[in-house]
Amino acid sequence: MKLREVARIAWEAISKNKVRSLLTMLGIIIGVAAVIMVVSISAGTEATISDQITGLGSNLIFVTANFGRGGPEGLRSGGGLVFSDADAIARQVTGVTGVTVEQGASETVKAGSVTLTGVEILGTTVDFPTVRDIKLASGSYFDQNMVDHKEKVAVLGSSLAGSLFGSTDAVGQYLTAGNTRLAVIGVLAPRGSVGGTDFDSRLYTPITVVFQRFTPSQFARFLGDRVRLIYVKVANSRDISGVVTQIELLLDRRHKVTADARDYTITTQQDIISTQESTTAAFRSLLAWVAGVSLLVGGIGIMNIMLVSVTERTREIGIRQSVGATTDDIRTQFLAESVLLSIAGGIFGLLVGVLGSWLFGALSGMRTVILPSSFLLAFFSATLVGVFFGYDPANRAAQLDPIEALRYE
Repeated sequence: MKLREVARIAWEAISKNKVRSLLTMLGIIIGVAAVIMVVSISAGTEATISDQITGLGSNLIFVTANFGRGGPEGLRSGGGLVFSDADAIARQVTGVTGVTVEQGASETVKAGSVTLTGVEILGTTVDFPTVRDIKLASGSYFDQNMVDHKEKVAVLGSSLAGSLFGSTDAVGQYLTAGNTRLAVIGVLAPRGSVGGTDFDSRLYTPITVVFQRFTPSQFARFLGDRVRLIYVKVANSRDISGVVTQIELLLDRRHKVTADARDYTITTQQDIISTQESTTAAFRSLLAWVAGVSLLVGGIGIMNIMLVSVTERTREIGIRQSVGATTDDIRTQFLAESVLLSIAGGIFGLLVGVLGSWLFGALSGMRTVILPSSFLLAFFSATLVGVFFGYDPANRAAQLDPIEALRYE
């Protein structure tokens, strides 16, 4: 029997009971839609995490202080990272194009008649624009001489400059942060929010000024020029592991610690992305099992309805056998109906999954990424379910005795 003829007869058989066929396909529709949505939500989450991490800059190494090791006594005895560590890394480690540190504070900022509360002030170094891939819209960034001499200058994020000075050029103006008067020397180009940080609403000033004027507490003053995090930008991504080794040897020597008792931790962007992806993969596996159960239920539904169909059409099977239909013809016909039900359910499921993914992204605010590979996965799963759960009913139909089948009422 030709494939086209098999498909035509299978479609006619399914079409005779449209409601029953639709209800039978429902499990497949839900299962396939779940697969599409699980993959799209997972891919969107991974893409968002990757964008947030890479948005910090490219080829970055993060050196983080282990402040908890030894408590205040450990800090008093020299534990943790200090500002001079960043300078040592910049001067002594090869393959590095930039090193910067950050120290944050929050102050009320005034400019003329405008007062803004809770403005984030970030103390940084001269390599900050290079390391964090930030560009200037006007003016200039502070140089090493300004950092060394603790000059009271500020570079403003684009939205902060607009809030304080409106359409007036902010460069050359003055503002007051807390009790400190700062001269505005530059305005950054718009960058937007990356990883929950709004670069455009911050005030940037030399880190030495933050240490001197904006240290938030007596405990922080006690810590002096200690820093929590050093950013290191590597020229070539292939050199990252070698640069990490150089930094470890340098800091171990400076801090007089061993590899087992380090007062700092080094991670790379890829380390963070890999950790986040492993978490996302566990979540995806859980949802995949849920989608798999839906497909299993759909397959059981197909098997059930095909067994009913075999019983209902026993006399029809006997007539076909009497006019020359072989065992393989009968088996192929009923298997085709099962597969066609699954494929039709898979197509509807694809449409529901794509629409559901789009709606989920639009309504929840989470990013979803619809991958073409998920279409192949869903289609293959639906076809496999049809073959697996349809084979037994098809085989039972093929093994009916022609005489008994013709006698069936």
